[in-house]
Amino acid sequence: MANSGCKDVPGLDEECFLYFAYGSNLLTERIHLRNPSAAFFCVARLQDFKLDFGNSQGKTSQTWHGGIATIFQSPGDEVWGVVWKMNKSNLNSLDEQEGVKSGMYVVIEVKVATQEGREITCRSYLMTNYESAPPSPQYKKIICMGAKENGLPLEYQEKLKAIEPNDYTGKVSEEIEDIIKKGETQTL
Repeated sequence: MANSGCKDVPGLDEECFLYFAYGSNLLTERIHLRNPSAAFFCVARLQDFKLDFGNSQGKTSQTWHGGIATIFQSPGDEVWGVVWKMNKSNLNSLDEQEGVKSGMYVVIEVKVATQEGREITCRSYLMTNYESAPPSPQYKKIICMGAKENGLPLEYQEKLKAIEPNDYTGKVSEEIEDIIKKGETQTL
């Protein structure tokens, strides 16, 4: 599955895979922290799924201090995201970031539609055994920054902005705080 979609997409080879991101990895700087090979491929839509936020096994994320993004099947709904073309050398770091070994997320294969209507197969992640919980303001901000940076549809960006965060006011990791500060200075 690692190179699903690569063979049938011009310009992609067996050393790569396509990854559909819908959470914090929408933001280029965020995904590059652990996965430097990630290159923007396209904006895409995952049909019949819905975005949710939750705590895996009921435990609040120590990184984000709130619910983290996941998706679940929901006929008629859609999730917009970014397809990243990545080198297979980043498979382990991506799985590690997503908590695959600890059972937080499972790897799934999804078919997404590009804005031109082409269907491509990508790797993505789905949280199992979670309790719905609102995201921290910082996590929501990273997702909204990524959606804006990559030109997700404005209507979807507005939907993301309307998500009610929790009331966490402390700090998240230093590298994430730096990303948020950079984003704030770029919008001034």
